[in-house]
Amino acid sequence: MIEASRIAAILLAAGRSERFGSDKLLALVRDEPVALVAAKSLAAIAPGRLIAVCRAGSDVAAMLSDLGFEIVTNPDPGRGLSSSLALAIGRAEELNVEAALVALGDMPFVGQAHIRSLLRAFDSAKASIVASGRDGTAMPPALFARSHFGALRNVESDSGGRRLLAGALLVGGDPGELADIDRPEDLR
Repeated sequence: MIEASRIAAILLAAGRSERFGSDKLLALVRDEPVALVAAKSLAAIAPGRLIAVCRAGSDVAAMLSDLGFEIVTNPDPGRGLSSSLALAIGRAEELNVEAALVALGDMPFVGQAHIRSLLRAFDSAKASIVASGRDGTAMPPALFARSHFGALRNVESDSGGRRLLAGALLVGGDPGELADIDRPEDLR
């Protein structure tokens, strides 16, 4: 187990929403923008640091900053999720946290209870990567010990992060809770 105060909670929110048709992070769920709902679950666990990676000039960045997130700007989000991950992990490493919890801005249904279960399952020696599990597949949110920061910073493709998750301890989650928003119909 790791205390939330010893981690950085990272929200990756720099995507281009190409399949959605507009900025999906600003679409409403529970009468609030998708990214804000996802961010509030992270903030509620009271991590040592809150970091969000956003596009330059993003309305999402202002919302998350107001919630207490330190904003890291991804100057080229077209390079993919791995570029945002590298920026966030680089900042977490500078902050000298023991672990980083990586969550996605388009996953608004993940609750505090699931996030806390990831923290409870973590052990830097025996379970240094703990991921959410849906039908036996590892996925975010995921918690990484500091010993994995170098590998996370150097992931070059979006599938590279998946390779790291292959050895993760899985914490099962409800498929609805672990759903992400890719298209407008996913909001239903």
